[in-house]
Amino acid sequence: MDQVESLLKRPMAYDNIDGVGELSIGFMFLSFALLGWLQVHTPEHSIWNRMYVLFIWVGLMILVITLGSKAIKKYVTYPRTGFVKYRTRDTIGPLIVVLIIAFGVSALAATGLFLATRSRWNLMPALPFGLLIAASYAFGIGRTVRWKWAVAVSMLLGSMMIAVLPARLTGILASGSWVTTMFRAESIGAYLLCAMLYGVVFLISGGVSFGLYLRHTQAPGGQ
Repeated sequence: MDQVESLLKRPMAYDNIDGVGELSIGFMFLSFALLGWLQVHTPEHSIWNRMYVLFIWVGLMILVITLGSKAIKKYVTYPRTGFVKYRTRDTIGPLIVVLIIAFGVSALAATGLFLATRSRWNLMPALPFGLLIAASYAFGIGRTVRWKWAVAVSMLLGSMMIAVLPARLTGILASGSWVTTMFRAESIGAYLLCAMLYGVVFLISGGVSFGLYLRHTQAPGGQ
């Protein structure tokens, strides 16, 4: 049974063997955090608050992630550990999971911000985010590499800390913004802090994985 379980984990472990997957997710979170910051701290009718800018931003973000990941895989990963092509069902499954998680995060974000407008705590937007992200990380990556469980725990604890921060502290991040006419300033601040937290944690974890990968694999022609 252990051997079968190891074989089932192999596709996911290989996909993140060099930490590129985590680096991409970290970049994504920080990109959304930056966009959110720009939207909050510019006038309501600023170009940053136009709907088409959101699509352009997301498109460019996906382009950078896609090209960057392919470049690292092509010039670093594949020469060292080889190219592995999995069967269709091995690649479609993780994609469906990612889509479900994306929809879940979006729904939680909208629901959390709405409920937070009726609460004085940051618990609504921060804690559901932390639970979902940490659980998804633990299931997807933590079960393939043991030390990654510490990363999942750090994201959960960080979310809990944001959830219990005084409203006046998180509210500073959105103080005076036009967005506060629709949502509480502390809720917007908690959302930005969560996005930055996950982005930084994913980048650190991915960076450590990338460093370990380079250390334990040989470059082409290496002895």
